[in-house]
Amino acid sequence: MIRYALRCDRAHRFDSWFGSSADFDRLLDAGLIACSVCGSEQVSKDLMAPAVGAAPAQAALTAPASPAEQALAELRRRIEATSDNVGRDFAVEARRIHEGTSPERSIIGEATPSEARSLAEDGIPVARLPWSSAKAN
Repeated sequence: MIRYALRCDRAHRFDSWFGSSADFDRLLDAGLIACSVCGSEQVSKDLMAPAVGAAPAQAALTAPASPAEQALAELRRRIEATSDNVGRDFAVEARRIHEGTSPERSIIGEATPSEARSLAEDGIPVARLPWSSAKAN
């Protein structure tokens, strides 16, 4: 795993982890990396400093390590508990709810960047969640 410091064209800075530098390049070329602040797909690597020195003892990776991670974990629990996960049908279901052909409710799921852009352009509110639904490892 490799952690990159990233920056979007609007000067937002954020970090993300990748399996390898080749994975980063492949995802960037496919337009699958977006700013975690504004959603811009114009992302590049930012200046990075290597981690130097003795590594501190690591806590269990399943437990949130900082107050920010704890808050994000709580936000995720609340959203997942109060939303209907429609998976890859997110764009279709969001449009149905907007048109009134499906019952109004909170939904979560997956959409491609172009699907999300199309929904937003049509006035259908969508937001990128700061976590992935995919199970890793």
